Amino acid sequence: MSPLLCVVLKLRYIAPFILLILFINLYRALDHSSGHVLSDGRTLAVDFDDITATVEQYRQSAIQPPYKNQFWEVGQRCRKLVEWLKYIDQLPGRSKAKRKLVSAAESTATSLFPFIKSSPRKPNSRTALSDLRSVYKKGSQGLVIPVGGGDHAVRFAGHLIVSLREVLGCSLPIQIVYAGDADLNKKQRDALASFDSTKNMEFLDVFTMFDDSTLSLQQGHWAIKPFAALASPFEQVILVDADAVFLQRPEALLKHRAYYNTGAYLFHDRLLWRHEFRERHDWWKDQIKEPSPAMNKSRVWTEDYAEECDSGVVVLDKSRPQVFVGLLHTAWQNTLDVREEVSYKITYGDKETWWLGLELAGSSYEFEPHYGSILGWEKEKPGGGGTGSDRVCSFVIAHPDDRERLIWFNGGLVKNKLADPESYEVQTAWMMDGTWVRGAMKQNMSCMVGAEVRKLSGEEQEILRRSIEAARKVDSTLKERGLNIFGHV
Repeated sequence: MSPLLCVVLKLRYIAPFILLILFINLYRALDHSSGHVLSDGRTLAVDFDDITATVEQYRQSAIQPPYKNQFWEVGQRCRKLVEWLKYIDQLPGRSKAKRKLVSAAESTATSLFPFIKSSPRKPNSRTALSDLRSVYKKGSQGLVIPVGGGDHAVRFAGHLIVSLREVLGCSLPIQIVYAGDADLNKKQRDALASFDSTKNMEFLDVFTMFDDSTLSLQQGHWAIKPFAALASPFEQVILVDADAVFLQRPEALLKHRAYYNTGAYLFHDRLLWRHEFRERHDWWKDQIKEPSPAMNKSRVWTEDYAEECDSGVVVLDKSRPQVFVGLLHTAWQNTLDVREEVSYKITYGDKETWWLGLELAGSSYEFEPHYGSILGWEKEKPGGGGTGSDRVCSFVIAHPDDRERLIWFNGGLVKNKLADPESYEVQTAWMMDGTWVRGAMKQNMSCMVGAEVRKLSGEEQEILRRSIEAARKVDSTLKERGLNIFGHV
């Protein structure tokens, strides 16, 4: 056999082997860093060594108390989690790349948010984050109303339910969320169920979803709210305080341009206490190192006012990973240790945790264009000599929609729930973009001056009149059932 023929024969057998080795190495390289086609046709290019190193770094430097200076870092880890979830949602099937990303996301999420671990639903699950997201019913929308802590809360929730159903004709499903039987017992739940004429209401004990060992929600008052939003199976949530009152169907909020564009719509508090609460502002400046466009629109951020958010209504689309993870950050701020050390000490209750969670997690969100308005009654300027009204006074904060029509207000239908919880009166006027003049105490009226006094339309006054009429019937029913509805508020 000629030497040339020997070479040819050797190449005939060696070449396939070389090609096989090259193919294996190429496959490993693609599986290691890139080459995975997403559902939108793009190719996923991820360095899994980097992901592994990131997860290990998070494991070795877990978030520990004190928490005050760690809100930014929790937000940075949330942003990484959002990145991974977006890829997970687009990778098909059960590819190796998807499994690696799921593992990274689960490890990071359960480290940051231990309350999702050991869920009573699946106490031994290794996929707590995926389990929580799987609860959400695709395309579903609904109202989530946390209720608990006493018969007075049941009363206000009853007022809200009958107004929504019987006056406004709201057809959205309602979910009442509570923290165990001690928070809202069966007698109270049965009373609330009787007020929904559509029978499209259900109850959710948040303890069936989350481990309460780091939460203490029965004692947390406002703290249950983000956990109620997280636990609800509604993918799009309108979270509503029990003492909120609507002048339009809440469904309208789901059609707002701002909500459609961002997936998170919030409402402003009153503009008050400018250049006060220095510690609060210094802390925000320290933790919000790179303010978003939404933050740079804030007069609290740019002009040093004290309070940003009225969290009586919050609208969220949990199908968007950034909103979902932002909600997780908000929930973390309302866990027992964090709220007692920071959240409820530097600010008041849950209010500021909503935008701060979204902001730090890198989520898009938008506030209503105006800071808190007032709804009440026209009053003359003190000592004005009968020259006419120049102010609107009341006990509530009101909010217009994107067409500057009132959509809801906080504080309930009673005129003054703190000083006289039995009296009702239909409001007749409102004001927007004026200057707040606070009452000396919470029991005293506050006023707004310096802007146009706007009259409520006949239709708006009729909605309030009918809502008050329905609320009186709720009061009678609850008293007949033996509830102490005029107790502590």
